[in-house]
Amino acid sequence: MLRRSRLAIAIALAATLAACGSKSERPKADLAASRVTTIGVNSYLWRATLDTLSFMPMAQVDSNGGVIVTDWYANPAIPTERMKVTVTILDQDLRADALRVAASRQLLQNGQWNEAPVQAATVQKLEEIILAKARDLRRSAISG
Repeated sequence: MLRRSRLAIAIALAATLAACGSKSERPKADLAASRVTTIGVNSYLWRATLDTLSFMPMAQVDSNGGVIVTDWYANPAIPTERMKVTVTILDQDLRADALRVAASRQLLQNGQWNEAPVQAATVQKLEEIILAKARDLRRSAISG
């Protein structure tokens, strides 16, 4: 049951990412550079993180410090489980080690939310999704 819950969350995250695909007007300035610093952190990683986590309520968003913290999110299909995610962008360059994702998970038991372990693969998958989206945003800026 626990494994099925984790899989459902990973699928929900992936499905949400697949649904994100809006094409908005972008300025034609040098957006293709791997180092974009107008907001204090790499803007591709920043935008990709916001897009990826857009289905979760936001608790804190600090573009200068590069920190995004979501509020608790419960998948409607699994209302007895909720997750909270913190993403920290550590560098101005678009690199894999410029991104740190941490997640917390709780289960509802006897009317109380109790801490539960988060599978390492869940955090790793979320990092991969954000990095892939950031790279796609950069490629679109180059070809756009």
